[in-house]
Amino acid sequence: MYRYGPATRTTERRSLAYDAHDRARRLAAKSALKYPPVQLTGVQARAVARGFADYLQGSSAIVRACAILPDHVHGVIANPGMLVEQMVIQLKSAATRQLEAEGIHPLTQFKQPEKRVPKCFTRGEWKVYLDPDDVTRAIQYVEDNPLKEGKKRQTWGFVRPL
Repeated sequence: MYRYGPATRTTERRSLAYDAHDRARRLAAKSALKYPPVQLTGVQARAVARGFADYLQGSSAIVRACAILPDHVHGVIANPGMLVEQMVIQLKSAATRQLEAEGIHPLTQFKQPEKRVPKCFTRGEWKVYLDPDDVTRAIQYVEDNPLKEGKKRQTWGFVRPL
């Protein structure tokens, strides 16, 4: 994907989702993907949540909010007990195991003989470290995120509200 330009980095605290972007370049980059972009169904999103819940049972992390959308996940996590980057890897791994166990991994059709199913999560994460005063606002943002996409508010058993 490097030929389409470097990844965007920002130190902004506001959402950049509505900022202008080069649509043609974005579409060209998507067309160069090896596999189609993953769009989780509601059933798959629930499996991802079960994977998260399974992992979190043995973790010191406290999830204050979580939204699992068709093409991304938002979370507010306290006390991860490890680097945030490592926590994200663990959560993605648990979600992938659950999707495979339930036979609903979105890229199963691309599995090659003697190989694993292609990864359905991108490498890396976008993280923001919150000051105590920002936590309530971030929780509200995550809880409202499904509504912005015309979906219902989500409630997950592994989320522990403030």
